[in-house]
Amino acid sequence: MRFFALFIHRPVATTLLTLAIALAGVLGFRLLPVAPLPQVDFPVIVISASLPGASPEIMASSVATPLERSLGRIAGVSEMTSTSSLGSTRIILVLDFDRDINGAARDVQAAINAAQSLLPTGMPSRPTYRKVNPSDAPIMIMTLTSDIYNPGQLYDYASTQLAQKLSQIEGVGDVTVGGSSLPAVRVALNPQALFNQGVSLDAVREAIANANQRRPQGAVEDRQQRWQLRTNDELKTASDYAPLVVHYSSGAAVKLADVASVQDSVQDVRNAGMADGKPAVLLLVRKTPEANVIDTVDRIRAELPTLHQTIPAAIDLQIAQDRSPTIRASLHEVEQSLTIAVVLVIMVVFVFLRSGRATLIPAAAVPVSLIGTFAAMYLCGFSLNNLSLMALTIATGFVVDDAIVVLENIARHVEAGMKPLQAALTGVREVGFTVLSMSLSLIAVFLPLLMTGGLIGRFFSEFAITLSVAIAISMVISLTLTPMMCAYLLKPHAPRAQPRRRGAGRMLLAIQQGYGRSLGWVLNHARWVLLLLFGTVALTVWLFIQVPKTFMPEQDTGRLSGFISADQSISFQAMRQKLQDFMVIVKADPAVESVVGFTGGMRTNSGSMFISLKPLSERSENAQAVIARLRAKLAKEPGASLYLNAVQDLRAGGRESNASYQYSLLSDDLAALREWEPKIRQAFSALPQLADVNSDQQDKGSEMALIYDRESMSRLGIDVSEANALLNNAFGQRQISTIYQPLNQYKVVMEVDPRYTQDISALDQMFVINSDGKPIPLSWFARWQPANAPLSVNHEGLSAASTISFNLPEGVSLSEASAAIDRTMTAIGVPSSVRGSFAGTAQVFEQSQSSQLWLMLAAIAAVYIVLGILYESYVHPLTILSTLPSAGVGALLALTLFDTPFSLIALIGILLLIGIVKKNAIMMVDFALEAQRNGNLSARDAIFQACLLRFRPILMTTLAALFGALPLVITSGDGAELRQPLGITIAGGLIMSQLLTLYTTPVVYLYMDKLRRKRGKIGQPVES
Repeated sequence: MRFFALFIHRPVATTLLTLAIALAGVLGFRLLPVAPLPQVDFPVIVISASLPGASPEIMASSVATPLERSLGRIAGVSEMTSTSSLGSTRIILVLDFDRDINGAARDVQAAINAAQSLLPTGMPSRPTYRKVNPSDAPIMIMTLTSDIYNPGQLYDYASTQLAQKLSQIEGVGDVTVGGSSLPAVRVALNPQALFNQGVSLDAVREAIANANQRRPQGAVEDRQQRWQLRTNDELKTASDYAPLVVHYSSGAAVKLADVASVQDSVQDVRNAGMADGKPAVLLLVRKTPEANVIDTVDRIRAELPTLHQTIPAAIDLQIAQDRSPTIRASLHEVEQSLTIAVVLVIMVVFVFLRSGRATLIPAAAVPVSLIGTFAAMYLCGFSLNNLSLMALTIATGFVVDDAIVVLENIARHVEAGMKPLQAALTGVREVGFTVLSMSLSLIAVFLPLLMTGGLIGRFFSEFAITLSVAIAISMVISLTLTPMMCAYLLKPHAPRAQPRRRGAGRMLLAIQQGYGRSLGWVLNHARWVLLLLFGTVALTVWLFIQVPKTFMPEQDTGRLSGFISADQSISFQAMRQKLQDFMVIVKADPAVESVVGFTGGMRTNSGSMFISLKPLSERSENAQAVIARLRAKLAKEPGASLYLNAVQDLRAGGRESNASYQYSLLSDDLAALREWEPKIRQAFSALPQLADVNSDQQDKGSEMALIYDRESMSRLGIDVSEANALLNNAFGQRQISTIYQPLNQYKVVMEVDPRYTQDISALDQMFVINSDGKPIPLSWFARWQPANAPLSVNHEGLSAASTISFNLPEGVSLSEASAAIDRTMTAIGVPSSVRGSFAGTAQVFEQSQSSQLWLMLAAIAAVYIVLGILYESYVHPLTILSTLPSAGVGALLALTLFDTPFSLIALIGILLLIGIVKKNAIMMVDFALEAQRNGNLSARDAIFQACLLRFRPILMTTLAALFGALPLVITSGDGAELRQPLGITIAGGLIMSQLLTLYTTPVVYLYMDKLRRKRGKIGQPVES
């Protein structure tokens, strides 16, 4: 340790090096991006395909299956799920963390190309893909309203102008426009007028398609000039189409207006959007998996003036929801906690040393260590987020520990009469190895975490590296800047036998003397203390098994997402009314600030809602309490259910669901899956540990099955394709022509006028023109009967799948819910042909359960190895690690007392405790070994003297770490639910460890010393 004397003798160089570290940190801080959590988004690619009018079963078999077989060959795909609904298929690929999403996107495009020949020829476009996670909540929701423009026109501006510009912004992965559809010319046919005129639906379709042609006409020229040819072969508006001749009957022209109502409308009239009770078109903006939320939102806001310029002034464009304010507020709360922790830690030093000059020394070391860490964070590509700032808050208590150990030892020599410069040289030489041992063994705790793969390793590596860098910088500062400042700031003292006699000093002396007496009694009754240690080990194991567990603390981000599920046969009109009713109920809640929602599209029995809560300062309940209150009110609404869950910053997987957690059922036997899914869902619904149980299996939609009489069809001169075309033309909202405009393309949509399709009798009015030109009613060659049909078909891999989603009631942990599900699945006797497993966040939780114990054991092993290397002993590390059981008991008891489940955040607290509480033992063991080696003391006298001599720094470092964690415990602002488990775990572990290890460590030291004597192997520490 003589190397560090160089920094004591060169104060200018030491000061400038310290300033360089601080300046680098300031620069890094200014450049660091801001995020809610470390970048751990799952790489997800979504493939979409459409075939208008195709049933879910046809989409699943003819579109989804060929694509799945091709996509399933891509390397690095961890999960593939698909949902096929009316006319639409969506396949979600979740990739391994280490899979480059851009490279995977190229593979996806190649797979789509390979499957193209197997897809139906009638698809209007090739399948497309997007790099976006559909299960992520939008980072921003915009609304468009107007008193002049209709919803179709608003949708046109939104999709043609705004969505295009938003998609070009860096970080934006997807922009979904909802609440209406593109403008279109709608042809609503009158079946009775068609029959009277003898005009078939197919004839109308062909006439419209032929009348609207966009073909090149060429040019003519002479020797002097050239003329480009242009014709009026395009029809643009409803007024252009209405006079179109579609047929001649008895020599008289039959115009389109004679047999249909032609209107300028929208492509799909079964869409509706609402914003706080008013009709609106919505823009849902999602980020790419690798994008930063804050940066992306800032870029969008910077683009707002340009966006306003691209739309008419009569259109009101507003930001309805924005994820960034709560993120910024939570980070501000962490920064406040960090500031409070620094102040509290410095106060601890002042109370113990009672000297402004002495307090100034750690007051300089702490901020330099923390600020310097920002430079390393920037170089590592990290962000300022809740976890990294929590790491720095906790580090406040750690980084001051090294300075305290050095400062206290130097101050002790000064109080004994040594000159400050000599005291600094002597003091740093005495404790240099101690500081090195404490710091390296603490960093060793995180080595297994850094080598852990998957979500846990990716999520906490930033936390671990940030904290490790802060500790490393602190170690360097404590061995360089701290002794240098001691040499020049501490005042010399005359030798004093009793240096602490006033105020806090007198109280500390009394406590130390009382500790000495109690320690003497303990060493005389060591066997009982050893039994107490074994008891704490057993109690730790029992508490770890019993404590409720969850994946991550349930966040209150100020945002709720809602999914409406109604009867599978509900009409669009009724569903739109349900949406309005639910929005009224939710908006009336005093904690709700705004509500937007939409329904329609391919699944007419569902809808989505996005709810913003008032800031925490303006409401007394957290998000879960608001959901529980609304759940009781929403349950009274008949015919539909609204499932609410709090939006989380971290959500595992890529599948969308109606609740926070999922349980997936797979089977190669579709009939077995459809038989057992309702039974399982019903059993889950009866469990008190689950709430909002629902399923994505929708196989009870109303269907009218038409059975063709093929013999009659042959006799009447009609084939199946003509009959199918009749139904598609009449009821499929068939897009039969395209209108080309400068900025977009619009469709001509044909169907039977909804006035004539109010009930199933509309089929009686349908007819086909046969080969003889005669109208043949549909009823002559077909009969129909009601039946059930799926509204969607789901696959996982290549198996039929159904996902049961659920939320947790207040006070129930995920471990309790998963245990109840496992018991239920066993009790009801599900056959082997139906396989069940947790999915999404619940799946990651199950996987983390098996790795948590191994992670803690690996951390203990890493610390043991580092300490064994430093001490050149197999025994002394065991003495030091004997402090861990008491810390585990304290942490788990504190979590139980505060009714806080054991989560990944609490796991980090346990890992930190492994590194923290051993510091006390290191200080005791170091001085005891030194006393045995150089003072010729017995093991008992050496450890007794070491405990009394190091009592003050042990108390100081423990209180510093405790006060560093205290702001996390008492916090109540945004993001408090993330910080509190960490603070509770550390505070509980420190308190219990401080009470017990002051006695158990000396006892273990004595027993280990006896063990060494028996084996004849007396370990010696490394020479300083």
